[in-house]
Amino acid sequence: MDDLPERENPLNQQDWTEGVETERTKSIELEISNAMVGLKKQYYGRGPTKAKTYVNDHYIFCVLEGGLTKNEETLLQAGEERLVRQFRLRFQEAVSEMSTRAVEEITGRRVLNYHSQIVFNPEWAFEIFVLDGPPERT
Repeated sequence: MDDLPERENPLNQQDWTEGVETERTKSIELEISNAMVGLKKQYYGRGPTKAKTYVNDHYIFCVLEGGLTKNEETLLQAGEERLVRQFRLRFQEAVSEMSTRAVEEITGRRVLNYHSQIVFNPEWAFEIFVLDGPPERT
């Protein structure tokens, strides 16, 4: 789309997936996984150990495994699952513009809706994007 910024997002500027188990063939899925891993590494100080992105029509579903901070792990051991989830979800809201902009730049589409979720045992984070149409490229 012509009105989208050209690769301005720092999440799209480098390979964040060193040491992360993810797709290795250059693809839109790998680019999105890389951006989501970068978001976690850059803003949480620690990133996931595995990342996998699925694209189906105008839906994007990114699954991230691992990456809790030591503080979060300590709080979970103290039974504070709710507090860790609240913090993570609130933090994702604060950086949602960076996430959606990265996906828009990669796909060439507008993100109409975005949702983030985290669960524990096993530790997974989910980033879900709804686009205004299928990605312009595959």
